[in-house]
Amino acid sequence: MGWGSSRLHRTAVYSLIAGVMATSPVTWADVHSLAEQGATVSTDATKVVSYDESAGYQQDAERIRQTYESQLFTLPAFKMGHYGLRMYRQTQDPKYQAAIWSDMARVASRLNYFATEVHTPEQITAYSVKRLARYDHKQDVRSDLRYEATKDKPEYFYLGVDLLGSMARANEYGLKHREDVKLREVIRRYDFKQYATDPEMIRAWAAQLANQVYWLRQLGEQDVIDDFIAAFKETYPDSQDNKLSDQQFMNKVYGLTHIVFAATEYYQHPIKESDYQWIYDYYRANIDTILERSKEDVIAEVGINFLLAGLEDDPVVEKTRRTIQRALNRQAGIVPAVNGSTDLLDGEHRNVLAIMLLDWQGAHAVPTIQKQPEMFSGKPYGLITK
Repeated sequence: MGWGSSRLHRTAVYSLIAGVMATSPVTWADVHSLAEQGATVSTDATKVVSYDESAGYQQDAERIRQTYESQLFTLPAFKMGHYGLRMYRQTQDPKYQAAIWSDMARVASRLNYFATEVHTPEQITAYSVKRLARYDHKQDVRSDLRYEATKDKPEYFYLGVDLLGSMARANEYGLKHREDVKLREVIRRYDFKQYATDPEMIRAWAAQLANQVYWLRQLGEQDVIDDFIAAFKETYPDSQDNKLSDQQFMNKVYGLTHIVFAATEYYQHPIKESDYQWIYDYYRANIDTILERSKEDVIAEVGINFLLAGLEDDPVVEKTRRTIQRALNRQAGIVPAVNGSTDLLDGEHRNVLAIMLLDWQGAHAVPTIQKQPEMFSGKPYGLITK
């Protein structure tokens, strides 16, 4: 089932729960299914009481938080760090310190490996070809697009997907790698504009390219942000939205949300709506289509984009919050995947976004070694103060 059809299916289910079946019998199977999703079910066999929308947004955010934090340290370092860093930036709660240290260790390990084992052109080619091969074995539209777009430029996996992200994360912490000069020399061998302005690459990697062009600027390296945005607009003109597949429509909106996220260095700094007026105008004009055609991850990201601009009272925020709240499986304490899966690992990205949307606590430029030195007293080997 595609994203659009699944969204329509769930909308129909919510309407059913809201009482449109009051005029016809409801089977036990119907009642059982609705109860699993958190509906309040009447003992009257002809009536289903409305879906529980009385639960506050903060209460639902806490429900998801409890689900993840009871099992956080069973997740891989990348997922644990992704969750812990975002929650720390929201709350400044020291309980996330261990997860952040795990993220630092992951970053250090990757940069140590690149600095010692993967930095010559030959080494980078061998590494990148192996990374590319993973996509050739996947059987989904997105992977096919990524393979085809990147097969003649496999070094992008090394440079954009792996190296830049690790260097930027260290930079956010107020750190750098001990071989920072060597790694920057590697970056400068490549003209990133060739990746950032290629329509085929944008159709395959829109959000990732948005991240990467901002990371380059953050690191004081090549600045191709304006080039990327111009190419993005040409690749995805608004007048052609109705011709996009659900997958490509999602890729477009995902790219938009990540332009804003990257500009804020990932929930660290507020943003002015006027600086990205074209994005906010697009959201407002197309929010109902976005809600219908997008997965919960992207819906939450659109809402958070408004929160980062101080627009909590905008109707778009309420629409996205209500949609995420309705998607929540209260029994599992998680916003499930499109296929209904409540797997914690696969759902981490979606659910940490849901928490932030439902219980937004502002943008904070933390943690850094300058502001929270106690969190960095035992830096992983390879990372030093920048």
